[in-house]
Amino acid sequence: MDAPWIRHYQPGVPAEIELPTESLVALYERSVREAGSSIATEFFGRTTTYAELGNLIERAAEGLHRLGVKAGDRVAIVLPNCPQHVIAFYAVLRLGAVVVEHNPLYTERELRHLFEDHTARVAICWDVAVPKLRALPEDVPLEHIIAVNLLNAFPTVKRLALNLPLRKLRETRDKLTRPAPGTTSWERLLDGPPLAASHPKPGVHDLAVIQYTSGTTGIPKGAMLSHYNLFSNARQGEAWMHGAQYRKETFYAILPLFHAFGMTLFLTYGILKQARIVLFPAFDVDLVLDAAKKSPPTVYCAVPPIYERTANRAKERGISLKSAKYCISGAMNLPDDVVELWESVSGGLLVEGYGMTEASPVCLGNPFAPSRRTGTIGVPFPSTLMRVVDTEDPTREVAQGERGELLIKGPQVFGGYWNNAEETAKTLLPDGWLRTGDVVTVDADGFTTIVDRVKELIITGGFNVAPSEVEAVLRGHPDLTDAAVIGVPAHSGGERVVAVVLLRPGATLDEDALKAWCHERLAGYKVPREIVTLNDLPRSMLGKVLRKQVREEFLASREA
Repeated sequence: MDAPWIRHYQPGVPAEIELPTESLVALYERSVREAGSSIATEFFGRTTTYAELGNLIERAAEGLHRLGVKAGDRVAIVLPNCPQHVIAFYAVLRLGAVVVEHNPLYTERELRHLFEDHTARVAICWDVAVPKLRALPEDVPLEHIIAVNLLNAFPTVKRLALNLPLRKLRETRDKLTRPAPGTTSWERLLDGPPLAASHPKPGVHDLAVIQYTSGTTGIPKGAMLSHYNLFSNARQGEAWMHGAQYRKETFYAILPLFHAFGMTLFLTYGILKQARIVLFPAFDVDLVLDAAKKSPPTVYCAVPPIYERTANRAKERGISLKSAKYCISGAMNLPDDVVELWESVSGGLLVEGYGMTEASPVCLGNPFAPSRRTGTIGVPFPSTLMRVVDTEDPTREVAQGERGELLIKGPQVFGGYWNNAEETAKTLLPDGWLRTGDVVTVDADGFTTIVDRVKELIITGGFNVAPSEVEAVLRGHPDLTDAAVIGVPAHSGGERVVAVVLLRPGATLDEDALKAWCHERLAGYKVPREIVTLNDLPRSMLGKVLRKQVREEFLASREA
């Protein structure tokens, strides 16, 4: 297949990567061996070396082994960004078990479906989120909850300061930790010897992670990612960031580790590069800039709103970001004004990339070179192929420059959905091509521009929202008969979730009450930012709500 885009790669970036022959366990073991005294993680100023990280991983693996975790078992991780998350991830993999990542801010309703699907018996959970796991029904086979207190990873001085009798400090402490009776503490899990060196390790093609992603049905599907998929994507990232040095880079882990983008950037690629990974449990611009004064970032990957807020605040505070050389934006459209703003304060280019959970996740990107083209998602990564096909017939390629659905093929492409052969067959073609659901145009050089989506997912703050999931929650409210959920452009470059609803006769719109109803049942980013009423919704001949038409009419009314 012709690959004209290769000539636009940054000099030194290869057309093909060396494909992995070992698992991710070999990846972290090599980093521990080669970078033992180097800093692996930093959390509110407290650091852990690679040697210490390796010891903690092996002890956590032994603790899980004592709980009966074996190869192939699913282990749920329900944690924000913290050192314990890094340790837990690799401890599960060391046993040949399968990591299942979860957003710790998910509601009990959202977690229930996932746990019923993957049937993990063990969960490693932020103690604040433990009550939601406790509320799962008895038929969910969860046997052990390991509770993680984030404060135990803080520096001693900061941990003690949070115990002072000051209201603001007490509120901060209460947000970060909560008593979790009836669980096993993280410290107790690690209170033992390391796992025996003779314990079997996983193979390169074994399943490593089940990463849930929303689909057009609104029912999350578990993308099965192997060690081979994830290791390949880490090597593709290494090839793309040509010039990044081993043990010299500082990655700012602002994106959540439970998200595919954050997982690959920090848990696999960051560890591969033996980098210092500065962990933030949530994005706080002043916290980030405080850290930048002591440990300046060199790799700062985020979404457009974070770049905008960071750059503006850095200018206000007079803090330099010239150390930031490698900056990739993903998950939503990157506006030109954000690129100009960020590059005015940073030390390198800000380039847009593209990925999806099913591709581990990155598959296209703009080069870190003058050949980059703002407004596009770039060109395929090394060892990655693409095709553009008719949206109704994926066997028919469209002419260059015409609109069509983007297909991807490469070593990072997943093996299918957990327990869902039907959806796998719709997404993964028999010859290994992945249907992305995104409609694109491609120029003669291979630079790709997204123009539409076959899937009706809403992308807000870098997260996918399935309209049908939000609609199902709204339809459950006694005042509503129907709802259509759409994404409308936001100034940040992403989208806002908007609900258009039909009221029952005699009911009146109480927007705050409807939002509160949604907050009880959905993660915050899925809750509509705006709710409006209509007398009817446009429908197809079969009665299906036409969301695209709802969106067009909504935007036209706002413009008018």
